[in-house]
Amino acid sequence: MALTGRAALLALLGTLAVLFAPQPAPAVAGVALLLLALIAVDLLLAAGVRQLRFTRSGDRLIRLGESATVELIVENPGPRRARGLLRDAWPPSAGTAPRRLPLDVPAGERRRLITTLTPTRRGDREAVTVTVRTLGPLGIAARQGSHRVPWSVRVLPPFLSRKHLPAKLSRLRELEGQHPSMVRGQGTEFDSLREYVAGDDVRSIDWRATARRNDVVVRTWRPERDRRVLIVLDTGRTSAGRVGTAPVPLAGEMPGTGGLYGGAAVVPGWPRLDWSMDAALLLAALAARAGDRVDFLAYDRAVRAWVSGASRTELLSSLVNTMAPLEAELVEADSAGMVAAILARAKRRSLVVVLTDLNAASLEEGLLPMLPQLSARHLVLLAAVSDPQVAAMAAGRGTPELVYNAAAAEHQNAGRRRITARLRRQGVEVVDAAPEQIAPALADAYLALKAAGRL
Repeated sequence: MALTGRAALLALLGTLAVLFAPQPAPAVAGVALLLLALIAVDLLLAAGVRQLRFTRSGDRLIRLGESATVELIVENPGPRRARGLLRDAWPPSAGTAPRRLPLDVPAGERRRLITTLTPTRRGDREAVTVTVRTLGPLGIAARQGSHRVPWSVRVLPPFLSRKHLPAKLSRLRELEGQHPSMVRGQGTEFDSLREYVAGDDVRSIDWRATARRNDVVVRTWRPERDRRVLIVLDTGRTSAGRVGTAPVPLAGEMPGTGGLYGGAAVVPGWPRLDWSMDAALLLAALAARAGDRVDFLAYDRAVRAWVSGASRTELLSSLVNTMAPLEAELVEADSAGMVAAILARAKRRSLVVVLTDLNAASLEEGLLPMLPQLSARHLVLLAAVSDPQVAAMAAGRGTPELVYNAAAAEHQNAGRRRITARLRRQGVEVVDAAPEQIAPALADAYLALKAAGRL
């Protein structure tokens, strides 16, 4: 049972009447009995909440930044009209609107209520409870109860870097020989013959075809297809750090300028994990279009996710569904275990792309000593998201505090340069880019390896 604002108002009026009554004692008893009678009658005439039935329908999958619509159908099989308020409770990060809905369901009928979710985080958002308060005809007393009506909405990574995909695919088509530009190099396949032009490598001349045509003819080549690409996502503690800005159109978030993507609220600091996911999705889409087989591994101290054998048409769907519930674990990544997991899954020579942080201390104690056994069997590319705030701090001057911050930032930058040089001496390709640039920079590194004939 719950009392409403009307009951409080009646109690106030009753108190005033008692104060001005000539005989307060009998008046108090009379007012109290009258209020109790009204409350009891109103409560008895209010519709029961336990008998209400609920079913849900609506969206199950959305991308971060989009809104989902969830319908709640309320059926009233009882003999009285159910009138009052309904609260459909979800986690705060689900971005529920409206929070409370008016309820009016005649006896034996049903009504459809709509809740809009605009989530602010990836992952699965589960409905909590549906709480209903039904009022009596006088509106001074109400019945209240809660129901479990399960429903979940999976919030997928937004894949903002897909805007770069057309330009990268155009470059890929050039490498594959669909445009006039051809490539030659180790590990390539013969494509076609064409006339010699100035600047062509004389070693590509096909002498037999030249003799038949009475003109100099050269072979053109294209990168081999069906290469293996294994994308490894480090979900350890360093992936939890927030860097850059997250341009996602969210309702009710901090106001922003629109930033890089225009028209979106700028939410400070996506985790490195989310930027790495965005880069992984662009690389996977590009490699799949190139005919390469793409596998995905998420690891910190155990395998958190594994995608293997997905077809080109199913790859992106599998990846975003697998990535959606992943969260950074606040533990140091087990580099030995990660390398062992890679070697156990990548039997053939592959391009292994490790998305992690260029943290000098962590790499020197963890991954760096394990790289020789990995690079002996595979081509290794390490990609890391840098922090733009560190670059801004390095340029600070004018006050002792700014100079101190600049010295600390420069010390960190020097550590990244040192570890990058050590990795390259071990034959590891390195991509170190700002959050908004990591995805296209990684795709460019992949295309450069294709162009050089290293894939």
